[in-house]
Amino acid sequence: MTTAIGITEHHRQEIAIVLSALLADEFVLYTKNRNAHWNVEGADFHDKHIFFEGQYQQLDEIVDSVAERIRSIGHYAPGTLSSFLKLTHLTEKTEQPNNSTGFINDLLEDHESIIVFIRKNIDDFNNKYNDAGSGDFITGLIKEHEKMAWMLRASLNK
Repeated sequence: MTTAIGITEHHRQEIAIVLSALLADEFVLYTKNRNAHWNVEGADFHDKHIFFEGQYQQLDEIVDSVAERIRSIGHYAPGTLSSFLKLTHLTEKTEQPNNSTGFINDLLEDHESIIVFIRKNIDDFNNKYNDAGSGDFITGLIKEHEKMAWMLRASLNK
């Protein structure tokens, strides 16, 4: 069935490519939060175990919403680990120790990277592709990532 939402197929394809990369980033970050939740060590283990759980739950909702946005513009969302690793701007590896500071530094860097990626695509979504819906959608994601990054930063006392 044709998706007739006032955006050309070519523009919807371009939007889907950007959103697919964003979905991959979100999924990798979600997985890294799960890793932090499972493997954090130290005197603050219990607090950070709960903290990381809250963050990965938020990211789980974001992952789902990005995939659904891709579907709503008439394209299929990538859904395999290999496709996510090919599309992501992030790395799944961390060079940080398994303590809260190590995980927080790594996760904070990823949130900030996603914020920059989203920010550089907002104008294209709104103006070049005539898709204010996707522009508004990713603007909302910036706010969520900024808040999550703030929580991580505040945990470091930076």
